[in-house]
Amino acid sequence: MARCRVAGVDEQWLNLESVIGVIADLALERPNAIRCLRRLAARRGDRRIPLIYLTRTGTDAVLRETGNLGIMACFSALAIEPRTIVASLFRLIAPGKTTTDLLVEYNFELVGSLFSEIFAAARSGSLDMKTVDEAVGPLLAAVQEGGLNRWITLIQAHDDTTLRHCLLVAGYAAHFAIHLGLSSSERATMIRAGLIHDVGKALIPLSVLNKPGKLNSSEMATMRDHAALGHEILVAAGSADPIMLAVARHHHEMLDGSGYPDGLRGDQIGDTVRLLTICDIYAALTERRPYRPPMPQTEALQILRGMTGKLEPALVEAFAISIEGKAKRHEYIAATA
Repeated sequence: MARCRVAGVDEQWLNLESVIGVIADLALERPNAIRCLRRLAARRGDRRIPLIYLTRTGTDAVLRETGNLGIMACFSALAIEPRTIVASLFRLIAPGKTTTDLLVEYNFELVGSLFSEIFAAARSGSLDMKTVDEAVGPLLAAVQEGGLNRWITLIQAHDDTTLRHCLLVAGYAAHFAIHLGLSSSERATMIRAGLIHDVGKALIPLSVLNKPGKLNSSEMATMRDHAALGHEILVAAGSADPIMLAVARHHHEMLDGSGYPDGLRGDQIGDTVRLLTICDIYAALTERRPYRPPMPQTEALQILRGMTGKLEPALVEAFAISIEGKAKRHEYIAATA
């Protein structure tokens, strides 16, 4: 998709680089409207910019003029749904893609850009939580409209390992939250926590973070510092909620006390942390790494199911159901009530 801007009949069309399409709701009987569209035609030159015209009269003279101005489609403004107009415009912009394709791609690019801003700020030891909040809506919309698989496909093409992993975890968190029937505020909390769970990696040396092979014991110790570092960054930000703080610090804790950095056990680990830990482990198993290909879904879920004592079995099974798509949410609730 794209950002929209309203232009008047005095628009000079001086910068068309960012313009991907135009919807003209003008009265062509008026000379200033004709001049406006002629300026557009002159400025765009040989560049193809889809132009849709909305007529309110439908007279032969107006329809003849549309052809002279490079208008590609003409609709009655009085008898057509706005969504149909927008869909028609995007069919002209990207003939091989649906509106959903464009929506998901736009939101993915927006979230990726915001995530890059988040990590750039975190490298200085600070973080603007407004940037995190701005990414929640687009990410949720992309997963809801396009489905989890489309989100995963877009992410897997990314070379940045940390960006890829965090957007995967946030996508799985959104999908899982939807599957569990969580409220809109709870979904937002899950997505925010998924986006920033590894924010401490912004302070890990790139030689460790981007090492193409497995880490040695010293490097692994350095990498494990990211949980405590992420917590420190969020504390310094000053506006992170308690759940985000807990997820950043404790997403590697295990129910049996074998995790890090604090060796928490059982009830010491909150529900959202437990959910995000499952998403985090599954994402790590199924994404490509420099030293190994992605693990198949069945094998990754088998590993999660085998982590009895470390992960909560009921949540693991709920996550597996959400990924496999074999059951509805009410079936999980009935089984665990």
